[in-house]
Amino acid sequence: MAPEQDQVQPINLRYSAALFGSAALLLALTIRFVLPALSGTKQAEPVLLWFAAAGIGVFVPLVLCGWVILYREKPSMGSAGWMERLHLRPMAREDWIWAFGGLSAAGILTAGLVVVLRELGYDAGLHPSFMAMEPLTPGRFWILAVWLPFFLVNILGEEFLWRGVVLPRQEIALGSRAWLVNGIGWLLFHLSFPWQVLVTLIPTTLILPYVVQRRGNTWIGVVIHAALNGPAFLALAFGVIS
Repeated sequence: MAPEQDQVQPINLRYSAALFGSAALLLALTIRFVLPALSGTKQAEPVLLWFAAAGIGVFVPLVLCGWVILYREKPSMGSAGWMERLHLRPMAREDWIWAFGGLSAAGILTAGLVVVLRELGYDAGLHPSFMAMEPLTPGRFWILAVWLPFFLVNILGEEFLWRGVVLPRQEIALGSRAWLVNGIGWLLFHLSFPWQVLVTLIPTTLILPYVVQRRGNTWIGVVIHAALNGPAFLALAFGVIS
C-alpha cells in the first residue's frame, strides 16, 4: 500500500537548501578537519582514511537522516509501502533504456569536460587529493575489499536519501522543477571538492535526478551512480587514469 499523499510532506526550496547545506557542511568539516587529524596519527594511504572518515562521518549519517525522515512520515508502513514510498520499483525495459541513455550522456559529457580541463592545464585538480593513490599491485589488492563497503554505503546512502526520500517530497512542492533543485543541491553537496571536480560533476548531478524523476524509479539513480563511480575508482586504483 502506497503512503497517503497528505502524510508525505513537501520539501520546498528552503527545506531543500537546509538539507543539502547541512550535508555539504558535514562533508566540508570531514575534509577540512577529520582527514588532516587522521593523517597526522595514522600511517595509512590517504584513500583509506577517506573511506573511514567519509563512510562513518558522512554517508552513514545521511542514511540515518533518511530513516528519521521516513519514520516521522509513517512509522507503521509495511515493507511494500516503504518500497513504493522510496520509488524503488522493479526495473522495466524502458527504465533500463533510460538508465543506459542517462549513463551514456553523463559519461560522454563528463569525459568531454575532463578533456577540456586537461587541455586548459587544469588536470591537477581532477580528483581530490585524498583520493590520490599509487596503482594497486598484487600485495595491495586488499584495498579493494576495504573500498567495496564504502562504495555501497556511498551509492546506496546518497541515492536512498537524495532520490528515494527527498526527491518525491520535492516533487510535491516543486513539481516538474524538482529534479533541477535536487541536482543543484547534490552538486553543492560536493562544494568542498576542487572546482575542477565540481565542473566534471555537473552532467551527472543534473542528468541523474532528471531521469529518476522522469521515470519515477530510484533504482535508475542507483544504476547510473554505481556505473559511473565504480569503474572510475577502479581506473584510478589500477593507474588507468591519474
